[in-house]
Amino acid sequence: MKVIFSPEAEADLESIGDYIARENPSRALSFTRLVRTTCAELAAYPRRFERLGGFRQRDVRRRVFQAYLIVYEVTETHVSIVRIIHGAMDRDVLFDDTDL
Repeated sequence: MKVIFSPEAEADLESIGDYIARENPSRALSFTRLVRTTCAELAAYPRRFERLGGFRQRDVRRRVFQAYLIVYEVTETHVSIVRIIHGAMDRDVLFDDTDL
C-alpha cells in the first residue's frame, strides 16, 4: 500500500522542522525523517491504530508519535497522511469531516 502526504501534512511537517531548527538544526532534519519513516510504516498495518469518530464513512485514524498525532485516512489503495499536529492542539479547531 502506498503512503501519500496531503499538502497540509507536508506544511505541518515543514513547520515542525522549522520550529525544532530554531534550537537544533540537525535534530530538525533527523526528526522530520523519523516522522516520514513512521508514516511509511503505516502501509504495512494501516488499521492498527485508533479510528477517529465524527468522520462519517471515512476511515480516519490517528497514530500517536512522541508529542504528535499523525492523522491519516485509509482507502483501498493508499494511506493518506492528512495532518501531523502537536498532541496538545485541538483537532476539531483544525479541521472537520468536510475537510477530508
